[in-house]
Amino acid sequence: MLFNSLPYILFLFVLCGLYYLSPRRFRWVLLLVASYAFYMCWNAFYIVLILASTAIDYSVALLLGRTESRTRRRFLLGASLLTNLGLLFVFKYWNFFNDAAADLCAALTIPWSVPNLTVLLPVGISFYTFQTLSYTIDVYRGRIEPERHLGRFALYVSFFPQLVAGPIERAERLLPQLRENHRVEAERFLSGGLLIMWGLFKKVVIADRLSVYVDAVYGNVPEHNGLTYLLATYAFAFQIYCDFSGYSDIAIGSARLLGIDLMTNFRSPYFARDLQDFWRRWHISLSTWLRDYLYIPLGGNRLGNLRTYANLAVTMLLGGLWHGASWNFVVWGALHGSALALLKATGPHRERFKEKLRIPPPIMVGAQLLATFHFVCLTWIFFRAATVTEALQVVAGIASDWGSPFIEALPLAHAAFGIVVMLCVEVSLAYGIRLPTRLRPVPIATNWIAFYALFFAIALFGAEAGRQFIYFQF
Repeated sequence: MLFNSLPYILFLFVLCGLYYLSPRRFRWVLLLVASYAFYMCWNAFYIVLILASTAIDYSVALLLGRTESRTRRRFLLGASLLTNLGLLFVFKYWNFFNDAAADLCAALTIPWSVPNLTVLLPVGISFYTFQTLSYTIDVYRGRIEPERHLGRFALYVSFFPQLVAGPIERAERLLPQLRENHRVEAERFLSGGLLIMWGLFKKVVIADRLSVYVDAVYGNVPEHNGLTYLLATYAFAFQIYCDFSGYSDIAIGSARLLGIDLMTNFRSPYFARDLQDFWRRWHISLSTWLRDYLYIPLGGNRLGNLRTYANLAVTMLLGGLWHGASWNFVVWGALHGSALALLKATGPHRERFKEKLRIPPPIMVGAQLLATFHFVCLTWIFFRAATVTEALQVVAGIASDWGSPFIEALPLAHAAFGIVVMLCVEVSLAYGIRLPTRLRPVPIATNWIAFYALFFAIALFGAEAGRQFIYFQF
């Protein structure tokens, strides 16, 4: 059941009505059944994996809460990590590592006959695995108490708005909200509905329109040239942002209709001044997860400069692999990790150099924004291309082959309206631009105007066929 489909809108509408009409003590049951039904619309069998993760981490957390033995606590945490990451490895990474081992053995003339697995990648497995792991680790660390209500914990793992593609919530934020008695609030319904419409606008007016051009180029890389590659790469930068942030907006808006606040997952990432700032703004729930449960446990920046650079590189390398079992994602993560380490190492020198140049701040900020944006676009090539070889071909073509585009760029023009609107909103949010007081209408009226404007924009400019969200494959 896609967010950008009529069945989902009807599902959400009916669920909200039933939710607020139900007694408080039964609401978690309704949400849990709805969440399982939502996931089973994709593949009913794979609900078994969610149930397994739920049962394991619920039991481990209870046992952690009853023992103070360091050895036993480590054993329990290890069991949770091994089980959850083991399931993730089998379904997502087995074939990747098996092929890599086969290639290595072939190069060394060593026999290798381990077969690949023919399994369907469970949608959302990377997201709910990280969410359950963060809960177990936080209980192990003593940050939170174990959740003793099995139903509410199961709802925390499977809450439908963010089950498939995040945000990756923390138990300390989401679990308390699942215990609260939420009441009907007009402001929540209006702001939640507005967020849903904004997410749909970014998805169907911008992302789905741009995907036509991007897919045509990256789906047949050898047949195109540098200018076409460049246009498709810029288009993909906006496609993936509008696709993923659009999903997050719909998820946050849907949860808000039910009285629940999910964390912000994007904060104008293309206005970042450097790569570190970019990762504070892009997929925030993942970047903070990697920071808290990987980078800091590895030592963070506490063990000297060389160890800091290595920790950054390893964290981003694994972050790239989290996105997919393919070498192009590994390269994408490695490029970001290397760049972050380089920025960390050269930070003091760059600051002194900027002081010597005495460039006016607005020009310096603009240069930083452009440099960061173009580095991100360059690395998106490895993210979008099917293989590293094709990604390198795209890079080489952009650097050398500047002919006229081989395909018509009309799909880009169709999305231009949406991009202009989105950028105006992003600039307003990023820099706090507000209308003068005398020109501001009543806030409620402003929201309704925006709601209907987005509705008609989606109806007039939106792509006809609903396309799957990009991050569903992760």
